[in-house]
Amino acid sequence: MTNIDMLSLDNDILDSLLLCREKENISTELEGETVILDMASGIYSGLDAVGTSIWNLLEQPTTFSALCQKIMEEYDVTEDACRTDLLSFLKELADNKLISIRHETAA
Repeated sequence: MTNIDMLSLDNDILDSLLLCREKENISTELEGETVILDMASGIYSGLDAVGTSIWNLLEQPTTFSALCQKIMEEYDVTEDACRTDLLSFLKELADNKLISIRHETAA
């Protein structure tokens, strides 16, 4: 299963997926927005204020479930809307190789 395939509402392990920024990328925040440089490709990506909040939360590994909970606490959004919008955003980050996704099995 690819990273993109793992980011699906149909995935039974979605809530336990561990998400984190890829370490090779450089990012900076300017006036509430973030610019990210993928060092491997030389491609820049830009994030708005909400994307910046999520990007900041991804600095340390976190589960999809915990990330969604933090977004719902910070913004006035329903769980269904949060999960759907967050998945879409994370897929975009994964497509651009800006985040890593893995499933941590119980030890």
